[in-house]
Amino acid sequence: MTSTMTTTVTTTTRRRPSRRARAMLVPLAFLAPVLVLFVGFKAYPVLYALYLSFTTNEGGQQTFAGLDNYIRLASDPLFRIALKNTLQILVVQVPIMLVLAMLLAVAFNSMLLKGRGLLRVSYFVPIVMGLVAYGVLFSALLNYDNGFVNYLLTSVGLPRISWLADPFWAKVSIILALTWHYIGVNAVIYLAQLQSIPQELYEAAAVDGANRRKQFWHVTLPGLRPAIVLTVVLSTIGTLQLFDEPYVLTNGGPNNATLTIGLYLYQNAFQYFDFGYASAIGYALTLIVVVIAVGQGFVLRRRQP
Repeated sequence: MTSTMTTTVTTTTRRRPSRRARAMLVPLAFLAPVLVLFVGFKAYPVLYALYLSFTTNEGGQQTFAGLDNYIRLASDPLFRIALKNTLQILVVQVPIMLVLAMLLAVAFNSMLLKGRGLLRVSYFVPIVMGLVAYGVLFSALLNYDNGFVNYLLTSVGLPRISWLADPFWAKVSIILALTWHYIGVNAVIYLAQLQSIPQELYEAAAVDGANRRKQFWHVTLPGLRPAIVLTVVLSTIGTLQLFDEPYVLTNGGPNNATLTIGLYLYQNAFQYFDFGYASAIGYALTLIVVVIAVGQGFVLRRRQP
């Protein structure tokens, strides 16, 4: 009887997980819901899109096409137009927005500015507004006949501008919308970095005879370098994926003047239902984003003292 009980207790003890195993299972149990959601809504769509990029739709069926979609992409004139438009907006909009955000951050950090808290919130509010909502707002503001911007122009004797129907001004409209929407969040990032710069550095620079301009160049800018790297990379990635603004404001027009890669991908997927080619565009865009972002990060960090 005693021998049987001892065997049972020993068996039960052996079946219990060790303390180390329990320590590993607990975090996995907490992570399990997130991992399931990640696999279902992130990993699986990405891998399935990769598979689709090697297929084509024939008679309603996805058939394997090898590299045909990527070969087609290399010779697609519309893709080249979309890439050129996206890069043009990137090269113009991102530097303008980040320079203005930096100047705003310096102003927000100044002790001479009254109502700094209210101004910081006011400039940050646009990022809270939905992308489609603020696109509709700018569409109304830039309307040729009834828009408030053209009303201001005509009230001072200037001619109306066809903001959304002229190829040049349509790009300008998208740049204005992007700058207004994202300038506040970048200013807050710069402000947070500015407040981490020791005040002693400015005092030492002043003792050495440096004026405000030299202090900004030799103290403020080097101190902002980590934030500059971050905002340049994030803004570049966001602009390369540009979709909402051209979709709502111009729908890629006039005459494909504001067609972006993101909008071209959407058109192929949800207007022409060519999911294989749209997936190939998506992976081409991913490669472009990775190459440019890594290159920017490498160049900016290499210049760091």
